[in-house]
Amino acid sequence: MASKSNPFAFLQQVRSETSKVTWPSRRETMISTVMVLVMVVFAALFFFAADQLIGWALSFVLNTGN
Repeated sequence: MASKSNPFAFLQQVRSETSKVTWPSRRETMISTVMVLVMVVFAALFFFAADQLIGWALSFVLNTGN
């Protein structure tokens, strides 16, 4: 079980731990953000195409297509 400490000591520990973090630069953050957005677009296009293909195949098999 964790020992209880006062809020002041807790805040000092938090500040100490956050000073150890290696924060990304603004450039690294922008590059990562753009990469995530590009991958989201690719995933959305892939799943849209897969959904359309499966829908077309299912309607063809069930003879509900034109």
